[in-house]
Amino acid sequence: MSLSYTITLVARRDATTLTDADARAARDMVKGGVPVILSPGEAVDIPSPAPHAGMPTLDTMRAVFGPRQIDVLLTRSRGRRKGLLVADMDSTIVANETLDDLAAHAGIGERVAEITRRSMNGEIDFAAALRERVALLAGLPATLLEKAWKDVRLNEGARELVATMRAHNARTALVSGGFTFFTGRVAAQCGFAEHHANVLDIQKGILTGTVDEPILGPDAKLAHLRRLAEEGRLKPAATMAVGDGANDLAMLQEAGVGIAFHAKPIVRAAIGNRVEHASLRALLFAQGYPAASFVSGE
Repeated sequence: MSLSYTITLVARRDATTLTDADARAARDMVKGGVPVILSPGEAVDIPSPAPHAGMPTLDTMRAVFGPRQIDVLLTRSRGRRKGLLVADMDSTIVANETLDDLAAHAGIGERVAEITRRSMNGEIDFAAALRERVALLAGLPATLLEKAWKDVRLNEGARELVATMRAHNARTALVSGGFTFFTGRVAAQCGFAEHHANVLDIQKGILTGTVDEPILGPDAKLAHLRRLAEEGRLKPAATMAVGDGANDLAMLQEAGVGIAFHAKPIVRAAIGNRVEHASLRALLFAQGYPAASFVSGE
């Protein structure tokens, strides 16, 4: 049987160690080929047949490896290295929900965070939820943006992910339902070639409680993915997208490899490839990059 797919195991390296026994167990489960170590104790590739009746599903394999904080990813072996990365920002490239942080500095954090939670879980319309949250900021000083920026922290592997893909001639874009105030700075820190987000309206240093239209939501994220692929003359199979919320679903489902990163339940239920334990380094391992070839991005 042709081994046209690859199973990739990636461990959360600050919590566990991937062992030879893990690799053998995964190989036996899929009747795969000889494991290829990508990072000792952290990541391994296992050549695998295409999914077929009788072969364990990803969920079955996750049930085995998940308790040890090991993720299981499945990709086609051909064309694994992608020519385009489109990434969400909040709770994906950064650990924060930047609008929630901004609201917290304004003293309305809990009210805004609850709307965010419902929006990211797909319970309410994204654009309506954004307008509602931004309206609560009306009359507040724009200096709160700087305070919120001081809280922003990149997730582990963010710089490596972008720098390594760019070093291999991939185009990279940060596409967020958040705000350009933050995406511009995060894009600069990580090295994204471009960034797209919503624009907060500010007049005389005061937040007006409105955001420029049209709002960048799920449809716009998908449109950016398609536009960038077309500009690069890339087929959908040559693209990768990563995100965590309901507004990322359309682009995750369109991309050649869509990765649900520490995602909300609605996204985990819809996307097969999920990183639930490891860092953003997993997206490089899923493309077959060994850790020795990672570019630090520092």
